[in-house]
This record gives sequence, structure tokens and C-alpha cells, in this order.
Amino acid sequence: EGSYDLVILDIMLPGMNGYRVCAALRAAGHDVPILMLTAKDGEYDEAEGLDTGADDYLTKPFSYVVLVARVKALLRRGGQGTGASPVHVLGDLKVDTAARRVFLGEDEVTLTAKEFAVLEQLVTRAGEVVSKTEILDHVWDFAYEGDPNIVEVYISTLRRKLRAGLIRTVRGAGYRLEKER
Repeated sequence: EGSYDLVILDIMLPGMNGYRVCAALRAAGHDVPILMLTAKDGEYDEAEGLDTGADDYLTKPFSYVVLVARVKALLRRGGQGTGASPVHVLGDLKVDTAARRVFLGEDEVTLTAKEFAVLEQLVTRAGEVVSKTEILDHVWDFAYEGDPNIVEVYISTLRRKLRAGLIRTVRGAGYRLEKER
């Protein structure tokens, strides 16, 4: 029941091994990204995992930095197969998340990787309030220990590069991307 953005699957499960779970998901037509996370580090184990339908394979022990990076990469790729358009249009703002390009009217706006990631978090939830913490977690991940006001700096830069009225501050709650009135 329900749908998932990503499955992290161990091979050694009670009752049914992860290879069979992965094969069953694929046979049932599920295209959710699958990351196999396991202690089995042989090349044949990895090949079997990928052959049964896993999108990535990570062996224990692993670095959390690498795990987070692989999850983000799978989520980026996984979002393209769900039928959701990678192009978001709000008035004359067009954000292509697959090509990582931004247009304001006919003009392309150049953004840094972090600026784009902040905008992407806002545009995929256009009209909703996105908290500073959610932006920090999405862009800098859970390991970030710097000043959380970095989000305000990036919001300010985006307002300058796009238009001030596109990103609204919702006091005590976060930010909302909306069309200008």
C-alpha cells in the first residue's frame, strides 16, 4: 500500500532474502529506486543485486556521507520516472529540475549549485511553506554544523537574481514560492 520515493533494502532478511524482494517489486511493476545496503561485499553478490533490479549497491561498513549522496542521486533520477514533469512553471519563472536550468521570461538565470538546490526545494513545493530546517536538510544535509542563517543568505541572493516578490517570508514558519500578483 502507498508509494515510496526510495527503498533501502538489506539482502539478509528473515523469511525472504533481499534479492527476492527486489525481484518481486520489479515483477509487480514498481519502478521505485532501490538501494541495496548489505554486508555481502562479493562482486557476484553485487552483480546479482543489480541484475535483480536494484539501482545501486552499497556494502557495510559505509560512510554516511556516501549513503546520503547515493540516496540523493537515486531520488534525482527516480523523480524522472514517476510521470511528474521536471519542468515547473510559475508565471514567467520556468525551472527545469532535470536540466538544472532556470528561466525568467526568455532570459536564462545562472545559479550556483546551492542556489539551485534551495530554489528546487521551493519550486517543487510551490505555494507551500518550506521551513528553514527543511531547506537546510535538503541542501546541506543532516551533517551541516554551520550557521543556519545561511538559508537567509541564499534566499536573499535568489530574490536578487529572480524577483523579490517570488519568494515570500512567512514569519516564524519559513518561505513560500508564489506567483507575483
